[in-house]
Amino acid sequence: MAILPVRKYPDPVLKEPGELVKDFNSDLHKLLDDMAETMYYESGIGLAAPQVGVTQRITVIDVSPDEDQIIELINPEITARAGKIDSEEGCLSIPEFRDKVTRNETVTVSALDRNGESFELEAEGLLAICLQHEIDHLDGILFIDRLSRLKRELFKRWLKKRGPFEEDLSDS
Repeated sequence: MAILPVRKYPDPVLKEPGELVKDFNSDLHKLLDDMAETMYYESGIGLAAPQVGVTQRITVIDVSPDEDQIIELINPEITARAGKIDSEEGCLSIPEFRDKVTRNETVTVSALDRNGESFELEAEGLLAICLQHEIDHLDGILFIDRLSRLKRELFKRWLKKRGPFEEDLSDS
């Protein structure tokens, strides 16, 4: 397994919708393993493939306190939503910035596992929020895109003051 570099805003790959996964092979398994290791290394609770430069519909999530309940989702789709909840969110691709986002309180997601087997997941609370955040990534949407126009302007000012993220200075 390997730690993958996490792409930082405004890397254009973060705005690209992911393509459907069609091959369930050892390369996919390695990517899933590397994404999980990267997520844990970065102290995240979710990581989407575009965040590591792969434009495919793949995400890993673990909201458990002991980091021992990894959920791998291939080609996930939200099939049902209910309720509304405000939550403070952050993102590994936008370090140090957090803000409140309105999400659905509960969601049902259909997806495939690493072997191409379909499953359905009903979630509420933090898991539901994380699922929505990561699936947004697969659609080329960042949590800052869900902020009001005023809050997006405040984010732009914050970003201008803080300067580029460290990784933005490299060739990655």
